[in-house]
Amino acid sequence: MKTSIYTFLIALLIAVPSIAQKQEPPKGAAPKDFNLPQKEVVDFDNGLQLVMVPYGSIPKATISITLKTGNINETKDQVWLADLLGDLMKEGSTADYSVKDKLAGMGGNLNIGVSSHNTSLSASVLSEFAPDALKILADVLENPKLPQSELDRLKNNMKRNLTVSLSTPGSQARKDFFAEVYPNHPYGRLYPTSEQVDSYTLEDVKSFYDANFGAQRTTIYVVGNFDAEKVKAIVKSQLGDWRKGPKENYPIAQAQSNGKIKIIDRPGAPQSTIYYGLPVADPSSKDYIPLDVMNTLLGGSFGSRITSNIREDKGYTYSPGSALVANYKSGLWYESADVTTEFTGASIDEIKKEIVRLQTEAPSKAELDGMKNYKSGLYVLQNSTPYGIINQLNFLNVHNLDESFLVNQVKNINAVTPQQVQEMAKKYIQPDKMTLIVVGDKEKIKDQVKETIAQPAKKEQ
Repeated sequence: MKTSIYTFLIALLIAVPSIAQKQEPPKGAAPKDFNLPQKEVVDFDNGLQLVMVPYGSIPKATISITLKTGNINETKDQVWLADLLGDLMKEGSTADYSVKDKLAGMGGNLNIGVSSHNTSLSASVLSEFAPDALKILADVLENPKLPQSELDRLKNNMKRNLTVSLSTPGSQARKDFFAEVYPNHPYGRLYPTSEQVDSYTLEDVKSFYDANFGAQRTTIYVVGNFDAEKVKAIVKSQLGDWRKGPKENYPIAQAQSNGKIKIIDRPGAPQSTIYYGLPVADPSSKDYIPLDVMNTLLGGSFGSRITSNIREDKGYTYSPGSALVANYKSGLWYESADVTTEFTGASIDEIKKEIVRLQTEAPSKAELDGMKNYKSGLYVLQNSTPYGIINQLNFLNVHNLDESFLVNQVKNINAVTPQQVQEMAKKYIQPDKMTLIVVGDKEKIKDQVKETIAQPAKKEQ
């Protein structure tokens, strides 16, 4: 009897792999459209705008007061001054109460973020406290405390973060890459010097606030569950008569890339950090969506061609990836990777080969469909939270885009053809014009880099 059972089990184990080989994974569902929730927009006489979006069933409201100013409005002598202002604003308002304690009692906390294009004050609180939380955020915006007593501490923190960041090869490569592509523009000034940070005074911070903050640059987003009439009343009473301030001013960058190669010496480094890219179309271009899909296929996803090549097939690196950066009226594409020192040249060569392969041969429909499903699914997921909705609405605001950019995005992603992807690679991703920054052991990699750049990339046979 036992022999019969063992014989049956062995036969079953042999049969299972052959059965599994015949099975195919279930096909994913058709990509879902993104439906922008209904919203109410209120424009005030001073230029301030209020955008309210009822959303979801959770009894919370997310508030974001977003200004169209940030690092992009810094001069060459003000790098990170916007960040220092943001850090000081976290200390609250001139009113005699603790902002942190007040918001904590509402289930939230004060968040202040500074980026290239925006400065934002935000909080997520229980629904019934939305008007009160908005009143506090408006107070911090209009009457920031900006205490002199905290300035030195915050500057020391900033210098410490600066030192730590610039000690890594990734930050070194990124710093020089952006400086080469965006000379004489804030996009190219990612880091200040310690001496710059030391020089900043409270008057500098206040002057930046005065020059860049005002109602004309401000949009208030409220998303979730809240009393719309109470929200409107608070905004009108708190900020309806706030000073207009300056109109938005995003200086347009004159990006450049002429095939420059730069090696930053890091003696004894076991790896080389590569940044390799050039300017491309920005979100206002009709090419942006096809270019974004091309990026996903070429290097912008875990299953992309460059990743499969130099990570899975060759084992040169663990975490390569490409990015499509959406700056104002200026897009940027680049591939970055930390690769084993001895394979620095080979890695660059394989990246070039994948670019040329895509330029000379359109991807198959099956391969592209997989990338489009991934891209459209990820897009819908990113927009499934209040902060996600705010981020998308603010993206439209920064780039002066119509709502159709959001509403039709899934449809437009899935309309991209293999031939369009090939055309985007041919039109924009030109290796002979790409800026290459490599951080690594110069003695060990200089000949590799020269050799691979000197030879034009060829399609792999």
